[in-house]
Amino acid sequence: MTTSTITTRPIKEGNIWIATLLAFAMIPMSGLATDIYIPSLPGMAADLGVTGSQAQLTLSLFLISYGVSQLFVGSILDSYGRYRLAMWSMLIFCISCVVIANTHSIYVIYAMRIINGITVATMVVAKRALFVDLYSGDKLKSYLSIFTIIWSTGPIVAPFIGGYLEVSFGWSANFYFLGGFAAILFILELIYSGETIKHSTAFHPGKILSIYVNMLRTRSFTLGISMLGLAYSMVMVYNMSGPFIIEHYFNFSPVVTGYCSLVLGFAWMVGGFLGKSLINKPLLGKMSVNVALQLLCALGLAVAFYIFREIWTVLLFAFLVHVCAGFTYNNYFTFCLQRFPKNAGIAGGLTGGLVYVMVSILSSLLLYLLPAKDGMNLAFSYTTLILVSGVVMYRVFVLSKKEGPEMAG
Repeated sequence: MTTSTITTRPIKEGNIWIATLLAFAMIPMSGLATDIYIPSLPGMAADLGVTGSQAQLTLSLFLISYGVSQLFVGSILDSYGRYRLAMWSMLIFCISCVVIANTHSIYVIYAMRIINGITVATMVVAKRALFVDLYSGDKLKSYLSIFTIIWSTGPIVAPFIGGYLEVSFGWSANFYFLGGFAAILFILELIYSGETIKHSTAFHPGKILSIYVNMLRTRSFTLGISMLGLAYSMVMVYNMSGPFIIEHYFNFSPVVTGYCSLVLGFAWMVGGFLGKSLINKPLLGKMSVNVALQLLCALGLAVAFYIFREIWTVLLFAFLVHVCAGFTYNNYFTFCLQRFPKNAGIAGGLTGGLVYVMVSILSSLLLYLLPAKDGMNLAFSYTTLILVSGVVMYRVFVLSKKEGPEMAG
């Protein structure tokens, strides 16, 4: 494969461990950029004089731009390196967050959220590729498994922080926080990090397209991406509907919304830890049991909410659904990113990109069909996604009979 020379400064051997920590710190950025202002959605809509749907669109636009960008940014990072593009992205992200915090035009916010998505995609894909550049074997597998656990810190702490920022300073404070966090990472990256790519791929669209086609024709890879998208859609459906259910249906404050999101973020982390602890178990068997348990939890939410109509019914069963979703994501994320180590940027970008495109479409469609009204609609949304997951798992089972151990894990 043709290669090109990267002129950016290489990472120093003594700084690898610091750069690894900084990369882990970057991983939750996509979750922070969505979840920190979840408690602010109702207040943001009121302050800007827009509808709840218009405020929710700021999340959807971020997800779409973040997802679509990852489809292409991986090939650019494999050709021109990780470090310089990631640094420019951090700087532009900071500026766009400041613009959002200082405007009252929903259309300017839409534009900046698209820029947020593109820049976060570049940062996150670059840092995913860093691990494949620097590590291999069991150590790489362990780090990739830790990804979803680290990523889950965003959904855990972001709404908790955002709830207090909303009550104390208003919704714009969330974006100052995001910009400040990125600025700190920018400074630390400038001091300690550097280029990690060893062999860059010359940017030939035809060859790059053939790599994409080969990946997409690998059925185990595409089915894994489907499971990732369905799992994270369950989280995003709650993220987009939960604040309206808690603040409008149950009449609680944004701080309570933040606490509820913190609890459900912890559920995702629990699922990640369970996934890591069972990482060597056969994939097909443990995922089949997981989907069955998840379906029982979603149906339990519908029954419990119908009888009691209390906030604990939403939290309890949503917690269990999100544990199972985190378990799914941990297992299939590790599986997908290990499939193509020679094209780590493209594989990571394609995985993340398709997942977020799926999530943006599925979550928006479900909220259109089942608006953010109460726990019953949330239960129906969960059930729909889980049933589709069951269909995908059945397809995995059928293919495992034909293709053997690779599909079964």
